[in-house]
Amino acid sequence: MLRWASAWRLPHRSLGPSSPSFSRVPVAPSSSQGGTEPRPVPLSYRLLDGEATRPPLVFLHGLFGCKTNFNSIAKALAQQTGRRVLTVDARNHGDSPHSPDMSYEAMSQDLQDLLPQLGLVPCVLIGHSMGGRTAMLLALQRPELVERLIAVDISPVESPSSLNFPNYVAAMRAIDIPDEASLSGARKLVDEKLSCVIQSISMRQFLLTNLVEVDGRFMWRVNLDALAQHLDKILNFPPRRETYSGPSLFLLGGNSQFVLDCPQDFMAAVRDFLA
Repeated sequence: MLRWASAWRLPHRSLGPSSPSFSRVPVAPSSSQGGTEPRPVPLSYRLLDGEATRPPLVFLHGLFGCKTNFNSIAKALAQQTGRRVLTVDARNHGDSPHSPDMSYEAMSQDLQDLLPQLGLVPCVLIGHSMGGRTAMLLALQRPELVERLIAVDISPVESPSSLNFPNYVAAMRAIDIPDEASLSGARKLVDEKLSCVIQSISMRQFLLTNLVEVDGRFMWRVNLDALAQHLDKILNFPPRRETYSGPSLFLLGGNSQFVLDCPQDFMAAVRDFLA
């Protein structure tokens, strides 16, 4: 199922070898005070070069994900379209800094700070799951920064209560990995512990991509404390009065668990979002 707000096609052009640009920043907490604008954090990103005269493509990953989720598609699109392609780690994910604030307002502010700095506005903004909601909020707050919007497997309303993300976070936080554990031993231990809560092998493998070694110890690179505190915000879309009038595409998987069970309710939510 998909909803077209405006039909469009990327032109196919060849491009020589891309020149990726990397940014990795140290962990640095940041927070917003009540009633004030969220303080942006310097996001980790990878930028593939392309023609500066054409709107770049910007990919935003979902919960527990990171920018490397889009490595293959980013490279392919850079080669086929000749555009610049940016993949970004959201705050508290991947190589981006940890912060106690995990609201969509904060994640939107991070991009409002980063994209103009890189000269990547207006852009084609493509967000999956949590990244889709961040993209939607950015389009509402700063429509001049977004040339086109693509939201994948997400809607601008509350996520279904059947999602088990709170249980995932709790299970990950409860795991204690011995200091002497090897990589294979740590992964085996974590997989066994998670299997009590998460039946899906593919989901466990996905979560295991967040297990990293730091100073000889294995730990989660995703900020589980911040996620646990703000998961209710992540599973909801912040109430807004604005609508977005730019070209938009909402993509929904046929077996998706991340949107409303009723297709009519999903389409009504999209119509309310669009001007």
